[in-house]
Amino acid sequence: MNPIKLQVKTSNQRYPIIIGSNILNKLKILLKKNSINFNQCLVVVDNNVPKNLVNKALKFLPKKKIIRHYFFANEMNKNQKSVDKILYILLNKNFNRNDCLISIGGGITGDVSGFAASIFKRGLKWVNIPTTLLSQVDSSIGGKTGINTKYGKNLIGAFYQPNLVISDINFLKSLPKRELICGYGEILKHSLIVNKKFFLFLNKNGSKILNLKSPLVEKAIYQSCLIKKKIVETDEKEVGLRKILNFGHTFAHAYEATLGYSKKLNHGEAVILGFKTAAKFSLLNKILEINDYKLIEAHLNTLCLPRDINKFFSKNNIKKIISFMKKDKKNNTKKINLVLLKKIGYPIYKREFDEKIINSFLKEELIQ
Repeated sequence: MNPIKLQVKTSNQRYPIIIGSNILNKLKILLKKNSINFNQCLVVVDNNVPKNLVNKALKFLPKKKIIRHYFFANEMNKNQKSVDKILYILLNKNFNRNDCLISIGGGITGDVSGFAASIFKRGLKWVNIPTTLLSQVDSSIGGKTGINTKYGKNLIGAFYQPNLVISDINFLKSLPKRELICGYGEILKHSLIVNKKFFLFLNKNGSKILNLKSPLVEKAIYQSCLIKKKIVETDEKEVGLRKILNFGHTFAHAYEATLGYSKKLNHGEAVILGFKTAAKFSLLNKILEINDYKLIEAHLNTLCLPRDINKFFSKNNIKKIISFMKKDKKNNTKKINLVLLKKIGYPIYKREFDEKIINSFLKEELIQ
């Protein structure tokens, strides 16, 4: 299957997303075609990426000064200290704004690298090579970069669009099933908020996509990227429509933070639990139609996706969960802003709820 190209056009940047298999060997050509020239390059590498794939990518870089920096990518290291390490290298090696930073890794690596690129001399060239399904369909598109703090997830960051995104399907073959499920959760979320026809495609082919069957996996990635691209182009800075991409995320981020960003629940799994919770909240508040809720629930059950918050939390966790929900960056008042679902393909994002309502809902959901 030939590589697929999507062009993202925002008010600040235009850049291509290239999707395909075995496209790393075209890296030098892709950089040149997109006018990405440099004298030296810092490659920030997710330590989880197989070294043979990293070496393959570096093999096809232009014969310039290449510096590698390995990053232990996890939510605990998604912090200012990790950004400072990257900035130190850039400053120590006297990088200028015509040089380049390339990130090779999952969403955490892209977020940290992109944030460092955004603040180094107010903007360094940045190429993102996402290596997980989650990052290929979500975090690599739209220019959200940032880090976590003890107060919550992604509360410090910047909107900074990359110059180029290269999504090579070959990286996905090295991932454990759990990581593929995380990425699939974001694909599923995109279908739920925009396109019921795409949801029905996933409903029919979900198992094959999780097994990386070609061309179904490429089609799923492309459609998911297309949905996010159109939303980002309409609302780059998340002042309106782009908020629908946070469907389930207010719950999800609170779940992650409550567990201290532990391996018990990673981001993609939290997102699935989050939009399942948001769907149930929508149903009980007479927003979501019962038939669509049953379709979502059946899909999660069929593919054995995370769907039961009781496996991770008890009623004792409710106060902590709500405290993190109140710190969510979408909130502008003392109430909690939630992105909910009217029916598959029709989200609503201008709804605020008193914490008491959410508290009562979680008490019913969490059986001690």
